[in-house]
Amino acid sequence: MLTLTSRVSTRGHGVDLTAPSVPPPRDLSAFGHFLRPTKYLPTDGIVKKTADAITRGAGTDFERARAIYEWIVDNTFRDPAVRGCGVGDIRFMLESKNLSGKCADLNALFVGLARAAKIPARDVYGTRCAESAEFKSLGKAGDISKAQHCRAEFYLDGYGWVPVDPADVRKVILEEGGGLSAGLADPKAQRARAKLFGAWEMNWLAYNYGHDVKLPGSAEAPLPFLMYPQAETAEGRKDSLDPATFKYQITAREVTG
Repeated sequence: MLTLTSRVSTRGHGVDLTAPSVPPPRDLSAFGHFLRPTKYLPTDGIVKKTADAITRGAGTDFERARAIYEWIVDNTFRDPAVRGCGVGDIRFMLESKNLSGKCADLNALFVGLARAAKIPARDVYGTRCAESAEFKSLGKAGDISKAQHCRAEFYLDGYGWVPVDPADVRKVILEEGGGLSAGLADPKAQRARAKLFGAWEMNWLAYNYGHDVKLPGSAEAPLPFLMYPQAETAEGRKDSLDPATFKYQITAREVTG
């Protein structure tokens, strides 16, 4: 048995998109890392074709990123039957025309389409660690062992990394916005849609933004991303989403002082 305890401080994260305030970086080469394709985030073929169609007529990076965000909110839906947070295989999603899933699917779609449009973007993997002050469905809901959540960011010159979360807009619609029948017309859905382009409520702890993660000492294939505890034995990797074979517990509590 292994116990890991961390103490963290969180604060709301938002970007004022009305006026640039971040000096341009001296070296742009590092952003190439956030434009590259990965196993589940290709930037060619149907992904590039879709990104081009979505951003046609949009000139600036801001306009193109906003168009991608709005397209995802309009055309995807949250599927509660998906295991964990999904896999994020965006080529399959687009080719099958099944634009459903959870956060690692829908926000990966934003990242892949943004990269195909030459906008640096990244998934950020973490977990909800407190209740939401605004949307009940976006809180930790007690024990946070199943509260893992993926978000997304894109880089905008003059503004830095801009937080977005179209997947959580669809979660609000499904769980507290009147469901799919009410859809985007619901006031809560509209409020979430406006807020989650440029801001995150930080009742959430970020872990990393890695893709195709090769675990140290592992004999198994790289992970699409690292958001759940992982374990391997001589027989191979355990299924981190199967509590019958691999058990873990994540808890969180607020401390002061």
